[in-house]
Amino acid sequence: MKKNFFDRFSNRVSCFAGSAEAFIGAVLIVIIWAAIGPLFGFSQIWQLIINTTTTIVTFLMVFLIQKAQNKDSKAIQIKLNELITTHEKASNRMVDIEDLTEAELDELHKLYEKFGKAREKRKSGNQVKAKL
Repeated sequence: MKKNFFDRFSNRVSCFAGSAEAFIGAVLIVIIWAAIGPLFGFSQIWQLIINTTTTIVTFLMVFLIQKAQNKDSKAIQIKLNELITTHEKASNRMVDIEDLTEAELDELHKLYEKFGKAREKRKSGNQVKAKL
């Protein structure tokens, strides 16, 4: 499959943004900016340079990282759907739950917490019986 330019670009930028090299580069930029502060007399222009730069970079990075996260999330959902649909004991009702409202997801989460606690209770009860 051929990826479009924006997909390739956002993936590369997201990977780079999370790297040690990017962090070190950002730290170096801040150190250089702080070091040249005395040259500019710690003026408003000196402050404006870092403020404007960080605002623009942050604004653009939000969209690039969100693009990459949306793609990853969609891929994970497809993989989980594959597992659900191929497992004979799995409930196929879970395949499209990402389309539920937040309140519906919270309700479902509470239900599965109850299932998990009931299962643990049965499991611990069986262990006690086995010891007897």
